[in-house]
Amino acid sequence: MASLFNKVVQLANSPKGKQAIAQATAKAQELAKDPKTRAKIDDVRRRVQRGRGTGSGPGH
Repeated sequence: MASLFNKVVQLANSPKGKQAIAQATAKAQELAKDPKTRAKIDDVRRRVQRGRGTGSGPGH
């Protein structure tokens, strides 16, 4: 029986899979150019970076 990874590879190499990947890539690029989406990404990035390096993990 094919592993899950092999099934994903087969899908990605199929014409339908290639089309789905192309559509997802185009949508991601479109969203990345949108100023509202960029602002959300920047906000999340700031929150994550602010939370790092504080040394306040479990047991500290």
